[in-house]
Amino acid sequence: MDNKTEQYVVHKSVTQTVADTICALTNLQESLVAGTSICNACEAIANAAKNKNIVITTGIGKAGHIAQKASSSLSSLGVPSFYIHPGESAHGDIGVVREGDILMVFSTSGKTREVIETVDFTRKLNIGKIIAITSHPDSVIRQKADIVIDMGIIKESGYLHIAPTTSIVVMLVIADIIATNVARINNFTMEDFHVRHHGGYLGEISKKESKI
Repeated sequence: MDNKTEQYVVHKSVTQTVADTICALTNLQESLVAGTSICNACEAIANAAKNKNIVITTGIGKAGHIAQKASSSLSSLGVPSFYIHPGESAHGDIGVVREGDILMVFSTSGKTREVIETVDFTRKLNIGKIIAITSHPDSVIRQKADIVIDMGIIKESGYLHIAPTTSIVVMLVIADIIATNVARINNFTMEDFHVRHHGGYLGEISKKESKI
């Protein structure tokens, strides 16, 4: 394949990838606005934070990376949170769960054994609520969760249409919607942000815009 042909193929891929992502996010917007799941999730997490409970996130593979990012964002915005790897949860890590805590589960298929086991064992430890962010209609965790945020049927980008791509963007957007809305519900201020994120550029900006 010569350079011009390769360039054409890449540019065509750019167009298709962006189009696939926009389509998935548009469908997500319509679904979330039409339902109550995202509002219920935000309220559950906001209440848990007020009651000094913790939000635990979990997921494996690429979804696990989004779960880690979700936990980090929540912590920055005033909601104590940490990530548990599903593979490690069966080896003692799940012992941090307390009654009333929240579990956020990120899984496109909702069928991964380690993820399902993590959900089941948090129930035995009297977890407060389980929030599932999932896509497949036959996702096992749909039936096990208290709140289900449906990602919709998603076509992954790329010529194989199998590597987690579009689905991961959708997960990230859901996680960010939850984190920012929980902060708003709990009246989280710029001062609150600064004491949690005082480093780097954002630390400088938050210091200037706060009274600290």
